[in-house]
Amino acid sequence: MIDLFMWPTPNGFKISIMLEEVGLPYEVHPVDIGAGDQFKPDFLKISPNNKMPAIIDREGPDGKPYALFESGAILMYLAEKTGQFWPQEMPLKYDTVQWLMWQMAGFGPMLGQAHHFRNYAPERIQYAIERYTNEAGRLYRVMDKRLAESEYLAGDVYTIADIATFPWSRSIENQGHKLDDFPNVKRWFQAIEARPAVQRGLKVLADRRKPLDDKAKEQLFGPAQYAKR
Repeated sequence: MIDLFMWPTPNGFKISIMLEEVGLPYEVHPVDIGAGDQFKPDFLKISPNNKMPAIIDREGPDGKPYALFESGAILMYLAEKTGQFWPQEMPLKYDTVQWLMWQMAGFGPMLGQAHHFRNYAPERIQYAIERYTNEAGRLYRVMDKRLAESEYLAGDVYTIADIATFPWSRSIENQGHKLDDFPNVKRWFQAIEARPAVQRGLKVLADRRKPLDDKAKEQLFGPAQYAKR
């Protein structure tokens, strides 16, 4: 049994989708990031960086409970545990790793900044909006070029690199772009969106999503995020 600590965000959906894909039983523990649940001491014991998602594998290495944070690391762990969605033959193994790292280091953070400055920043900073919107577009072009060469990011098989990237691409219009402008990304997106396990994973806590009020913005973007703990 996997204990999944998440909220319905792109990073959270990575893990609910993965768990549905591999068929492991799991129990969801909501971490309401708008209410500050990520700063509670019990959660910080699992995720010291006060970010979700995180998991506890009740039957981890040597049969002992094992806690893990960082969505990319969790995907790798679950893939290795189940032998699914992370091919081990070379070079496909590291083709998967490099595209997973591309998502973790660039596609997620840069798209998140574009989303923030376009939709949530308390003042419109044109330089920031243009910088991150343009970088989002560049990353989508990188992705579109790659997907013109192969069916999925790592090659012709669906892997944890696709699982990590897909949830972030669902908000492309909030990032200042349109899926129609990237035909290979659109083909890839529609194929993944149609997977039954993906559809189930996207339903996890989806009814909890709501517009951010001032209190939620304070928890996510204000001094609460940087308080010493």
